[in-house]
Amino acid sequence: MPPKAYHCPMCAGVESDTPGDCPKCGMALERTTPAVLETRTIYTCPMHPEIEQDHPGDCPKCGMPLEPKTITGGEEGDAEIGALSRKFWIALGLTLPVFFIAMGHWIPGFDVEAMIPKSVSKWVEFALTTPVVLWAGGMFFTKAWRSFLNRSLNMFTLIAVGVGAAYLFSAVAVLTPGVFPTSFRHGGEVGLYFEAAAVITVLVLLGQMLEAKARSRTGQAIKALLGLAAKTAHRVRDGREEEVAVDQIGKGDLLRVRPGEKVPIDGVVIEGRSNIDESMITGEPMPVEKGKNDQVIGATVNQTGTFVMRAEKVGSDTLLSQIVHMVSEAQRSRAPIQKLADTVAGYFVPTVFGIAIVTFVVWAVFGPAPALAYALVNAVAVLIIACPCALGLATPMSIMVGVGRAAQMGVLVKNAEAIEIAGRVTHLVTDKTGTLTAGKPRVTERKATAGHDARHLLQFAASVEQSSEHPLARAIVDAANEDNLELLAVNDFQSTTGGGVTGNVGGETVRVGKAVFLSQSGIALDDDLRQVAEAWQEKAQTVVWVAKGNKPFGILAIADPIKSNTPQAIRDLHAMGVKVIMCTGDNRKTAEAVAHELGIDEVHAEVVPQDKIDIVRKLKGAGATVAMAGDGINDAPALAEANVGVAMGTGTDVAIESAGITLVKGDLGGIAASIKLSRAVMRNIRQNLFFAFVYNALGIPVAAGLLYPIFGVLLSPVIAGAAMSLSSVSVILNALRLRRVRV
Repeated sequence: MPPKAYHCPMCAGVESDTPGDCPKCGMALERTTPAVLETRTIYTCPMHPEIEQDHPGDCPKCGMPLEPKTITGGEEGDAEIGALSRKFWIALGLTLPVFFIAMGHWIPGFDVEAMIPKSVSKWVEFALTTPVVLWAGGMFFTKAWRSFLNRSLNMFTLIAVGVGAAYLFSAVAVLTPGVFPTSFRHGGEVGLYFEAAAVITVLVLLGQMLEAKARSRTGQAIKALLGLAAKTAHRVRDGREEEVAVDQIGKGDLLRVRPGEKVPIDGVVIEGRSNIDESMITGEPMPVEKGKNDQVIGATVNQTGTFVMRAEKVGSDTLLSQIVHMVSEAQRSRAPIQKLADTVAGYFVPTVFGIAIVTFVVWAVFGPAPALAYALVNAVAVLIIACPCALGLATPMSIMVGVGRAAQMGVLVKNAEAIEIAGRVTHLVTDKTGTLTAGKPRVTERKATAGHDARHLLQFAASVEQSSEHPLARAIVDAANEDNLELLAVNDFQSTTGGGVTGNVGGETVRVGKAVFLSQSGIALDDDLRQVAEAWQEKAQTVVWVAKGNKPFGILAIADPIKSNTPQAIRDLHAMGVKVIMCTGDNRKTAEAVAHELGIDEVHAEVVPQDKIDIVRKLKGAGATVAMAGDGINDAPALAEANVGVAMGTGTDVAIESAGITLVKGDLGGIAASIKLSRAVMRNIRQNLFFAFVYNALGIPVAAGLLYPIFGVLLSPVIAGAAMSLSSVSVILNALRLRRVRV
C-alpha cells in the first residue's frame, strides 16, 4: 500500500490523508515528499515508443540507448558520455597511424614502405586495429547480434558486417596468408583493410558520442525548468506563519507571498493586491495586476505588494509541472536522423548478404580449383567492398562543415536533425515578444500639453519613476538616460498598487500613472490628450499620464518595439514559400497590430503554452513541416514539439536547451539563413551519397566476379583499396565546398 499524503517527522508510522497534528507528539504533520512517493523510472525508445522497461539499456529494434520517461537527477547520461568519449579518443589515437600506413602512398613523393617494410607494417596495423574494433567498437557487434535475434536489421547490423568483414579478412591475411589465391596477392602480400575497419569504428563512435551529448542537453532543459520553481513558502496556519518546503504544501494551505519572492504554487489570491511578473508563462514583459479571487501561477515573481493566497494545485497538477511534462514528451517524440540510416540498412544489408551467398555458391560450384577458396575469398570481398566507409563519411562530413558555416553566421546548430529538417520547413510558428519584438518596453511617443516641453515631461516623469520597481517605470527612466536628461531630486515618494506613483519635485506634486489614477486625484484630463492617447492605444501602445500640480502635464506611450531587421526577415521567409504564424500570450489588439505591420499570415493571441504546442501538433498533423521560434520558458514545449525549434540567443536557457537551432544575436533573419544553408547541406549530402553508392554499386559486382568469365578480372585488394579511398576523398572534397556557400 502506498504511503499517505501526510506523516509525522518524529513518530514513525503516523500517517494521514489530511493535514493536522500528530496524535502522539502534537507536531504538525508534514506532506510526504515526492522522493518517498517516487515510483520506478520507466525507460523507452524515442524511435519505438512501444518499447518500455524499468532499467536502462538499448532498444532491441534499432539499438539506440533507451531514455527515461521522466527526468531524474541521476548521472547516467554523464557516465555514458564519459565512456564514449574515452573510447573515441583512444580509438582515434590508434587509428591515425593505421590510416597513415595504409594511405601514405597517396601522398606525392612519400614512400611509406621505405620507412616501414610491409612485413612489419602489417603487424603494426593488426596490433593497433584489434583494440579499436574489438574493444572500442565491441558494442556495435553486440547491437548487431541483437538485431539478428530480433529480426530487425539496422545501421548497427550494416556497421558490424562491414567492419567485421574488413577486420577478419585482414586478420586472416596477416595470420594465414597462404589460404588466399595468387590472384589476390600484390607484391607477394594480400591486400589489407584494417584502415577501413578502424576509420568506420571511429566515425560511428563520434556519432554516438555527439548523440549522447545531445540527449544529455535534452535532460538539462528539463532540469532547468524544474530549477525555476520556488523551494520554500511561508505557510499561514492558526495565525502563525512558518517557512516550509514547497513539497510540504497541501491543497487548501494558506501562503503569504512578499515582494520579490516567487509564487510558490498555483492558487488564488484571498487577501491583498500586487503586480506579478508572469513573463515566464505568457512571454510578455508587462506585469499583471492581481487582487482578491485572481489566479496566480507557481514560479512567477511577485513584484510590489504582499498578498495571501490559497494553494489550489500541487505536485504534478501545477502549470510548471505540466510544462515540464510537455517538454519531456515532445523531445522523446522526435525521431533521430538514424532512422533514415536504419531504413537504408534494412534493405541494403539483406541485399549484400544475398549477393555474398550467391557469390559463394556460384564460385563453389563453377569456380576453378581450389573452388572453395575462390568462393570464400570472393564472398568476403563482396562484404568488404560493401563496407560503408564513404557512406559513413557522406552525412557527418557535410553536417560538420555546414554546422561550422552556420556558426560563422551566428547560427548555432545543436544536432544534425535540426539542420536536416530546416530546409523542408513550410510553416514558421513564432512568438512575438523577444522574437519579433525587442522584448523590452520602451518609450515610443511623448506628448506634452500646450506651453510645456516634451523633454521636461520625460524628465519629471523619470525623476519620480526612478524610485519605482515597475517595468514601465524602468522604461521611462531608460528613455531619460538615453536623452541625457538629469534626474531631479524627489521627496515624499508614494506608490499606489495598480494606479501609479506620486512625488514632490521642486515643490510641486508630480503624478505618473493611469488616467483613472489622475482622475481619482481630482485632475481633469485634457481632451486633446485623450484623443492622442486613444490613437496610441489603437496601435497597441500603453499610455502613461503625467500631471504636475493639479493640471495634466502630458502623456507617454510605451510599447515593445519591433526589431529593425524583422520586416526583412519576414519578406525573405515569404519569398522562400514559408508561411509565418504568430502565437503570443499578449492581448489580441497588440498582436493584430504587430501582425498587420509585418504582414504575418496568421495570428493566435492570448495563448498559453498548451495552446502553442496544440497549434504545432495540428500543423504537423496536416502534413506541414513546422519550425517554432521563441525565447521564453512558455515557448519551450512548442520548441521541443516542432520539427525544428529555433531559440533566440537573447532568450532563456530553457528555450535554448529545448531548441535544435539557436540564433546568437536573436535575429529572426537567421531563420531564413538557416533554411537556405540547410537546403545547401542536404543537397551536398545527396551528392555525397551518390558518390558513395556509385562506388559500392560498381565495386560489388566486380568483387562478386561478374567480369571474370569475360575478362578474367577479379577485384584485387589494391583496386578495392583505391576505390574505397577515392570514394572517401570525393566525399570530403565535395563537403568542403559548403565553406564557400552563400546564404
